[in-house]
Amino acid sequence: MIFVLALSGRVGAQDYKQTILEYRKQYIKDLMAEPRLGFKPGDERYFKFFEPDEHYCVWATFTPTPGKSPFKIATHSGKEQPFKEFGYLEFKIGDTPLVLHVYQSVDMMTGMPRNDDLFIPFCDYTNYETTYGGGRYIDLKIYDIKNGRILLDFNKCYNPYCAYGGVFSCPIPPDENRLNIEIRAGDKMYEKFMGR
Repeated sequence: MIFVLALSGRVGAQDYKQTILEYRKQYIKDLMAEPRLGFKPGDERYFKFFEPDEHYCVWATFTPTPGKSPFKIATHSGKEQPFKEFGYLEFKIGDTPLVLHVYQSVDMMTGMPRNDDLFIPFCDYTNYETTYGGGRYIDLKIYDIKNGRILLDFNKCYNPYCAYGGVFSCPIPPDENRLNIEIRAGDKMYEKFMGR
């Protein structure tokens, strides 16, 4: 995707949009195949997204925070899950400077990271309006960080499983990851529960 952003003009924007649309097709296919979610044929029509928008795909400066102690994040089921802060990202959406903290899931017994996955749960001003009230997530990998920078694409932010019903332990975004703007990108509310 990085090479797409290097392009300019109409062709580059169209290529980027197509990349996101293809990504979403696979994303829906994967969700529909998840047996714990209990989707039925035809439920695909209830998945809604904001239009792909390059303005929500931004470079962020990464600052590591080594030595942070593991802590527990509350979940929608009432349970807690252990995480450790890996660092934080500084970036802008338009002219608004923003910060998001990045976490790693850790083993309950050892406090050590389980893998090289990075997890960003966040809330913004679209929650309860056009997006799921419990926030949304972004997944990254440690190797995505290059020279202290990482590409942060909100067009790929997604709903937790809790947005689709059932009882799941979905992490609730910590207060430090509540953004004071609208992020009009990525997943919208799942419309099956909205009587539509």
